[in-house]
Amino acid sequence: MRALAAALLALLVATARAEPVRTEAAGLRFAHPSEWTRVPAPSDMRAAQFRIAKADADAEDAEVVLFFFGKGQGGSAQDNLDRWRGQMGEGASAKDAGTVTIKTIHGVKVTSLDVSGTYKPMARGGDATPHSGYRLLAAVIEGEGGPWFLRLVGPEATVKAAKPGFDATLESVEAHP
Repeated sequence: MRALAAALLALLVATARAEPVRTEAAGLRFAHPSEWTRVPAPSDMRAAQFRIAKADADAEDAEVVLFFFGKGQGGSAQDNLDRWRGQMGEGASAKDAGTVTIKTIHGVKVTSLDVSGTYKPMARGGDATPHSGYRLLAAVIEGEGGPWFLRLVGPEATVKAAKPGFDATLESVEAHP
């Protein structure tokens, strides 16, 4: 009987943990996996920031950031795709690097990129050391009050495990002016 009760309790805890967390930041509503731990954002441009615990095979955690630079600010979808490719060691000449998906979700246009390579963080006072074996999932979310920029970056195995949650987060986005 105790084994059954313990198994039931474990199932309830796992189910509770799997429920997405509804949130809002900078005029964008979305649901993110409960496994994403919200952390303080170091700048006002980062409307929300999360940590994803590393997969067993990886040495580091992944990071998810929702950027918002102000209504109408932050560049075009193509500008951001080119910049993200450049951060992954795929320069602007590699316009076809990664996989790009464009769709409309709850009335907002979402242009997303999935690309792997050597991540070169932007220096701006932080660590600019290149990280090989990384993967970047990112999206430009265009709607009333936006655009917003959602980016997940980290070691390949961690990002691979987090991709279904990232995709589900994108499916949940809606502008909230």
